[in-house]
Amino acid sequence: MGMQLASGLLFIGIHVLISSSPLRAILVNRIGLIPYLGGFSVVSAIAIGWMIWSFIDAEKITIWQLPPVLWTAVIIAIPLGLWLALLSIGAPNPTTVGQESLINSKTPATGIVRITRHPFMVGFAVWALGHMLANGDLASQLFFGTFFIQAAIGPWLIDRKRAVNFSAQWPGFAAVTSTIPFAAILAGRNQFRPGEIGWARALITLFALALLVYFHGNLFGVALI
Repeated sequence: MGMQLASGLLFIGIHVLISSSPLRAILVNRIGLIPYLGGFSVVSAIAIGWMIWSFIDAEKITIWQLPPVLWTAVIIAIPLGLWLALLSIGAPNPTTVGQESLINSKTPATGIVRITRHPFMVGFAVWALGHMLANGDLASQLFFGTFFIQAAIGPWLIDRKRAVNFSAQWPGFAAVTSTIPFAAILAGRNQFRPGEIGWARALITLFALALLVYFHGNLFGVALI
């Protein structure tokens, strides 16, 4: 459990204390953006690898068992969360690293961003929370809980940084978007246009998700179908 805690703190720490703090600008100015991103990716990969290794090696101490009545909701929520995260990959989004300049466009909130301005973080948070509910052992709470905490605080950290770096454009972008899925649309501040997401993207990611569900037992030891 000590290894799990240490690896989880490393993963969250590098995102909060480095990526989302003034230290990031200092490092970028000294070594350059590309070396910084490369180094950050390496350290993140090491942290995730350490988390996986310590999770596999940890004793599985049962805390609770999910009531059968909730299983259907969890089984539905996990794939939907992962699908939302997959749909966000490569989609135009001013909150994504490397796409910040899109906030200057006339319509910065299009496609999946109309639903939520943080589709990857929100989808990943739902995926992680679903796994926390489905797996009632302490090791799973630490493992998936680490991802949930990072995905839950990520939108706030990103919004805070963008609001500072794009003080003139951010209020308008934030006004027509929301972190909570469909909140801006239901409030009348945006419109749902599924065609902008791209039917090909939706089908490809859905196919990838179906493969993951089908081979889940072979990959992770827990069969879903």
